[in-house]
Amino acid sequence: MIKTLAKCIREYKFPSIITPILIIAEVIMEVLIPYYMADLIDKGFQNGNNVDMDYIWKIGLVLVVLALVSLTFAALAGRFAAIASAGLAKNLRHDMFHKIQDFSFSNIDKFSTSSLVTRMTTDVTNIQNSYQMILRMAFRAPCTMIFAMVMSFRVNASLSWIFVIFLPVIAVALFIIMKKAHPIFRRVFKKYDKLNNVVQENLHGIRVVKSFVREDYENKKFRNISKEIYEDFSKAEKTVAFNMPVMQLCVYACILLISWFAAKFIVFGDMTTGELTSMFTYIMQILMSLMFVAVIMIMVIMSKASGDRIAEVLNEVPDLANSDDPCKEVEDGSIRFDNVNFSYAKDKNKLCLKDINLSIKSGETIGIIGGTGSSKSTFVQLIPRLYDTTEGTVYVGGRDVKEYDLETLRDNVAMVLQKNVLFSGTIKENLRWGNENASDEELVKACQLACADDFIRRMPDQYDTYIEQGGTNVSGGQRQRLCIARALLKSPKILILDDSTSAVDTKTDALIRKAFLEQIPDTTKIIIAQRIFSVQDADKIIVLDGGTVNQIGTHEELLQSNEIYQEVYYSQQKGSADHG
Repeated sequence: MIKTLAKCIREYKFPSIITPILIIAEVIMEVLIPYYMADLIDKGFQNGNNVDMDYIWKIGLVLVVLALVSLTFAALAGRFAAIASAGLAKNLRHDMFHKIQDFSFSNIDKFSTSSLVTRMTTDVTNIQNSYQMILRMAFRAPCTMIFAMVMSFRVNASLSWIFVIFLPVIAVALFIIMKKAHPIFRRVFKKYDKLNNVVQENLHGIRVVKSFVREDYENKKFRNISKEIYEDFSKAEKTVAFNMPVMQLCVYACILLISWFAAKFIVFGDMTTGELTSMFTYIMQILMSLMFVAVIMIMVIMSKASGDRIAEVLNEVPDLANSDDPCKEVEDGSIRFDNVNFSYAKDKNKLCLKDINLSIKSGETIGIIGGTGSSKSTFVQLIPRLYDTTEGTVYVGGRDVKEYDLETLRDNVAMVLQKNVLFSGTIKENLRWGNENASDEELVKACQLACADDFIRRMPDQYDTYIEQGGTNVSGGQRQRLCIARALLKSPKILILDDSTSAVDTKTDALIRKAFLEQIPDTTKIIIAQRIFSVQDADKIIVLDGGTVNQIGTHEELLQSNEIYQEVYYSQQKGSADHG
């Protein structure tokens, strides 16, 4: 985990290195101050009667210089630590986001959306705070402890052994606290994922929640997960809270023991008043550094859980990758499935698609019909290589899809998914996802093909109309047509419509199919539909049943010989007649 996160420091190595150096210099100045203070008391005020003002001014000036230099080092260390920690957080978010962009669908399936959001926000913030703390306190605390210990042994070795006795006690206590608290913090962050999921789901589906009057249910669900987080955090904080009493016990025990023995040393003349003053200062420096260690350990406990979660994303290996010498050109839109089997779980005993063998010529229009769960969407997702086959080969343009450069393949295979997604921005900006360099004339032509131009023209700002996140300010049918237009702008060799005209009326559906036939005859068109009306004019119709090809034929052929097709057709005909 540490090695993975360390790779993200990159251009912030200098501030990460200079910060500990400045901290060490600051600590050296700090531990010298009590030493010179003792000297000032013992030599500047000899026995309380003879005051050496020259010596007092001399040592006083040294103390002022030491304090100013220490302050300068501390300020610089704070600045560089802030730069380094903020830079690390920036790089972590950058690397995670870009890593996610390279994930295949199967990689994304391992992480929920809410979990990825939590990892890029809460977890990265935890690492940022911990890294800043580590750069400053993790170096400051041990350095202060070591230097102060050295100086205390220089002042009085006998009293200094008291510190050594208490160090193992503190170390054992910190280890026990850390061991008990870490699993709880790890569990808490997983529950944060659930909380984010609840909030995201509720906001995304707020219209459904209100239409079904389920506000109370959603509030209860939120309260329950929030309560679980509260209880786990409380438990973790209670465990961590033992840290402070242990520290205070050790601090006060050291002060009492040193005061007891130092009093005897002073009486017998083995120790001066200045040395006792410096010893008390070193006590506080050593024990405060121990308390800082405790605070650092708490931060490390929390950040370790966050670091593990971030490393999981950064170390995830994308299932799909280019071959060593990928092909950069797709010859045509022909498709062939050769003995294809597919399983999401990569288990040959849990296949979603079985023994798929078929050929599609370039420019053909193919319809796909099948019941819910017949793997229609899974079938088409193998064509642009959103998933890899478990067994068998998918060919596009006469080549195995694994031989193509992924970007090249997907640029030539345009998909309008079952769930249409528009992004916040103008209609023009959304359409140019298909082709960022498309001219206004090309945008209009694509929208005319998708029967979207008419309703866009009726909008106040026409093509400059702002689309809300998710396309909530346009209807389902309008959203589908915009997504089809966006796909057409790619000028693809293969166009896949995954039930993407379900929200438009039959007249518009027919107009879209007619435009496709006339305007893009060389593009292979694959149409998944629930309505037979949407595919009955296709060159071939594939009937899928339980992940297998039940039959392939024209509308007339299937209507005569295929029971599944007949059942769907006559039920829809009956439904239309009843509705009429």
